[in-house]
Amino acid sequence: MATPTVLAVDDLPEYLKLYEARLGDAYDVRTAANGEEALESLDDAVDIVLLDRSMPGLSGDDVLERIRDADEDCRVAMVTAVEPDFDIIDLGFDAYLTKPVSKDTLLSTVDRLLTRTTYSETLSELYTLCSKRAVLKRAKDEEELAASEKYQDLQARIAELRIEVDSTASAFERDDYRATFRDLSFDD
Repeated sequence: MATPTVLAVDDLPEYLKLYEARLGDAYDVRTAANGEEALESLDDAVDIVLLDRSMPGLSGDDVLERIRDADEDCRVAMVTAVEPDFDIIDLGFDAYLTKPVSKDTLLSTVDRLLTRTTYSETLSELYTLCSKRAVLKRAKDEEELAASEKYQDLQARIAELRIEVDSTASAFERDDYRATFRDLSFDD
């Protein structure tokens, strides 16, 4: 499995160095000094974006909007000195941290966002496989299903995924559930 990639976006170089130092041992850390650089650095490899709200030029709010409009497959944590106000209600971020942020808080936030992503992907696969099983149950009798090695493999994979989903969900906090199901899509 590839090392998860975190894109840290901040106009203050000292914060970018801090992100690299705090996250570099566990993650592939990219940095961008402004919103334009952030959008240029964003690709399919980026799992998490740590985004400052107050930057000259393209603000963090604008970058976030473009990320969501482009339907990028990443989680976004706003990491900012801007105290939250009612304007955050309409923003599509996954986490909001107010600077200064401790190393432990930063690491746990990134870990939680990655867990949400994995959970969503696993749950989506489970849904897809359960749908296939339902189609086969309607089309085949019990004897045919029991004789099919592919069907038995399908049953085994469904059982594995259920255990994985339950295990991951047991570690979720209330906000993790809300965010995961808000973003979950079974269109794939």
